[in-house]
Amino acid sequence: MMDVQPDFKSITLKQLKNPVRYLNAARPKSRFCGGFFGSLSRFLLLILLLYSTSALQTIQAQSAFSKTIQKDSLKSAPPTERSLLPDSLSNSLSESTANTSAEGLSDQGDSIRTLSESPFAADSLQAGPDTLAAEDEKTDSGLEGISTVVEYQAEDSLIFEGAGMGRLYKQGQVIYDDLNLEADYIQMGMDSSLIYASGVEDSTGTVTGDPVFKDASGEYVSKNLKYNFNTRRGIISQVVTQQGEGYVVSGLTKKMEDDALYMVDGKYTTCEDHDHPHFYLQLSKAKVRPKKNIVAGPAHLVVEDVHLPLFIPFGFFPFTESYSSGIITPTYGDELSRGFYLKDGGYYFAISDYLDLALTGELYSKGSWGARLRTNYRKRYKFSGALNASYLVSVTSEKNLPDYAQSQNLSLTWSHSQDPKANPFRSFSASVNFATSGYSRNDIASYYNPEVFSTNTKSSSVNLTQRFPNFPLTLSASMSVSQRSKDSVLTVSLPNLTASVSRFYPFKRKNPVGRERFYEKISMSYTGSLANSISEVKEYDFFKKSLVRDWRNGMRHSIPIAATFNVLNYINITPSFSYTERWYTSSIDKFYDPGLDQLVTDTVWGFNRVWDYSASVSASTKLYGFFQPLPQLFGTKVNTIRHVFTPSVSLSYRPDFGESQYGYYETLNYMDVNGNEKTHTYSRYQNSLYGTPGRGKSGTVSFNVANNLEMKVRDDKDTVNQFKKVSLIDNFSFGTSYNMAADSLNWSNISANIRIKFGDLYTLNLSGSFDPYTYILNSAGNPVRVNVTQFEKYGIPGRLVGTGTSFSYSINNDTFKKKEKDKKGKGGGGLSGSGGDLSGPGDDLSGPGDETDASDEPEPIPDPEAALYQPFKMPWNVSLSYTLRYARAGFNKERLEYDMRLMHNLSFNGNLSLTDKWKFTLGSSYNFNTKQLSTVNCTVTRDLHCWQMSASFIPVGRFKSYNFSIRVKSGMLQDLKYEQQQNPRDNVVWGIR
Repeated sequence: MMDVQPDFKSITLKQLKNPVRYLNAARPKSRFCGGFFGSLSRFLLLILLLYSTSALQTIQAQSAFSKTIQKDSLKSAPPTERSLLPDSLSNSLSESTANTSAEGLSDQGDSIRTLSESPFAADSLQAGPDTLAAEDEKTDSGLEGISTVVEYQAEDSLIFEGAGMGRLYKQGQVIYDDLNLEADYIQMGMDSSLIYASGVEDSTGTVTGDPVFKDASGEYVSKNLKYNFNTRRGIISQVVTQQGEGYVVSGLTKKMEDDALYMVDGKYTTCEDHDHPHFYLQLSKAKVRPKKNIVAGPAHLVVEDVHLPLFIPFGFFPFTESYSSGIITPTYGDELSRGFYLKDGGYYFAISDYLDLALTGELYSKGSWGARLRTNYRKRYKFSGALNASYLVSVTSEKNLPDYAQSQNLSLTWSHSQDPKANPFRSFSASVNFATSGYSRNDIASYYNPEVFSTNTKSSSVNLTQRFPNFPLTLSASMSVSQRSKDSVLTVSLPNLTASVSRFYPFKRKNPVGRERFYEKISMSYTGSLANSISEVKEYDFFKKSLVRDWRNGMRHSIPIAATFNVLNYINITPSFSYTERWYTSSIDKFYDPGLDQLVTDTVWGFNRVWDYSASVSASTKLYGFFQPLPQLFGTKVNTIRHVFTPSVSLSYRPDFGESQYGYYETLNYMDVNGNEKTHTYSRYQNSLYGTPGRGKSGTVSFNVANNLEMKVRDDKDTVNQFKKVSLIDNFSFGTSYNMAADSLNWSNISANIRIKFGDLYTLNLSGSFDPYTYILNSAGNPVRVNVTQFEKYGIPGRLVGTGTSFSYSINNDTFKKKEKDKKGKGGGGLSGSGGDLSGPGDDLSGPGDETDASDEPEPIPDPEAALYQPFKMPWNVSLSYTLRYARAGFNKERLEYDMRLMHNLSFNGNLSLTDKWKFTLGSSYNFNTKQLSTVNCTVTRDLHCWQMSASFIPVGRFKSYNFSIRVKSGMLQDLKYEQQQNPRDNVVWGIR
């Protein structure tokens, strides 16, 4: 008997390039003869094969090869591929066929065990006894494992030998069923269902074309592998496979028929550079269930090839590609005031494809705890939203210490939006942001967020609106909550119901004939609202308030009527009438109590109807003025200046609803305990939700003037339109009113507004008011207005009450490049839109300087040394926001005028990327009046490839603190981190006062 056992491990590049030499090196050896007799027997056998039975052996070889091809269903292969072999193998084919034993490359028994000469003979991960060893004597059972087409190809060559043996060189590929193998060297034993693959080493010692094995369980990259098609088992060396967010690298791996991988000397890392990762967990042994989980034995952490003394007794790494529930691993840390903590741990519920739920909590060693609920929901073309609720019980410091405190805080955020396609006539939206005043001071996530500390007011609202397609009626319901964090004050309005009918024309004819009648232009609308609210209530007193005594409610109806007529083709006349009615469930009465020596208010319950009305008429028109400037003064580019003047005047009337006939106001005459007669006038509905009609007759004439100034400038770049409009003053308006029914102080404050556009980058908006009257001091020394105007005393229309503006601007390293590019593009032309072209009247506007186009400039000659260095880039961005307010301060009793004070504040926020990995951000604001900085928040981040380092710190101020962390980016290893932080409570200064 003869035994052929090629040594796969000793294959060299020269042997692979010369298969004949390799076959001679692997020629059969006699089990019973050696030395001279062995050599002689081999020589005689070669002579017999070459000269005596060559024809018979050729027929037998072709028959065996045809049988293999038929079994593999490779009928589609070209004839040359099935029947023609290289000449180099023509003399050795029969030798290989006759002497290849069934033990060499067959599937009888576990072929992984039979190849004793392979580098994987010592199988340390053997799962159990070899159940296939008893089948070694079967000679043709290997063909039974091939059940479908085997496709193969190679770039360099394909060599077939007897007994179904084949070799593929250079980018070989074998596809069998769901298996796909690619490598630079592949050896196939079709009769034994065995395949071996490896890379090829070139003359420089570099191995290329490592095997890449793909099946239903995943993709595996290795140095070499051996796989049995029949048993679907294999031995893989230096396998690399991606599982979830990480990579598994193993020194030796056995792949089982259930796709499980048994590994020794393995590594698990989330670093993409898996050949030499920056960090990994060294696994002594592990079992990998692809796309499910990894179960590992003892492991320790290795960072930059340094084995750290950080061990874990076992590891479990779950993976899933489906939507499923699971445990949320908590994070850990410590805080000086509350102790060590576990945070954000809990359970995630994958309820459905439209809804999920996460229940998490946090626990501190000094008694603090918290619970959180997070849920997201979404249905395509219907709605989407998110709900977050959190409850914190904070116990800071230790008992009997001066900074010991215990508090309970709640936070609720809810956002909901409806897709417009869901229902065009019904909409529902919610934006809820509610938190008790102490929540942000006790939530760790808020420490390094300056927006949380700078926000003083939080607002929440929920709205539901229903419209009707065939009727102009709109119904809406809403609720709103306004929260002031500074003093924990709430204003709640719940519920608010509104019904409105859009404008309609009640007198318009359905089938109009002829010109429109004047009464057909009359329009009206209706708005009815019902509300229930409470204001200026403390958070801790909110649920103690009585719904009857403390909450205010009422209903209001508004019916405006208006029409528009054109007079003399240029003047628009608009008369209007407005009627308002209020319904209240209570009113008040006051009486004097001599025992208390004060007025006592008594609430009278019952239905009350309060109504009022007003009427007005207004007229407006537009006047246009054009001015063509002289070319000697403004140049030839300024073509025309246009001034639009829009005056309007209105007259309104409202009767005195303070008269006794209406019953809205009462006058109480009484004598106090000292015998003094006093008179007190009050409104019976002064505490009602929608207020009371005003006292005093009003007959007001209002004046308002609006101005717009533009000019038309020649545009040398636009040869089609030739001119463009430039706004000089976008809007400048002012107005006042005069009350003819008042006995004094008839003039109202003069309001003024100006808006100027400076190019496309900035628009200046200034609005303010001027007081037309002067002041004197009363008996108590307080300033009061008197019926003496500023014009009568000082000759001016009025004194400024206040004005202000704000603007923001952002610059970065590309801002100046754009400006430089614009300068080059403009060439010798004048400033666009400035009207400042100082050329003479005879200058040609289309001279050579204007015809020059940037595209006609010669292209710059490339610098041959430019490719030798990397251009230095340091991206940066700075955002500035400036707020200015000029308003009244204290009253100057010597001048009998208010002193004015300038208040301005500058906010800035910037970021700088020192390199592609280093980033720095800074944000703060400066108050020029107090000369102090607000909370300064600085952040430094460093991208460490598979790690992330960040440092946040507040260097100055009340919230002085820092936070440093370095952690793995992957969420799978989120607990592999180091953190060090200090919160504002750690800055307590201990001592005796």
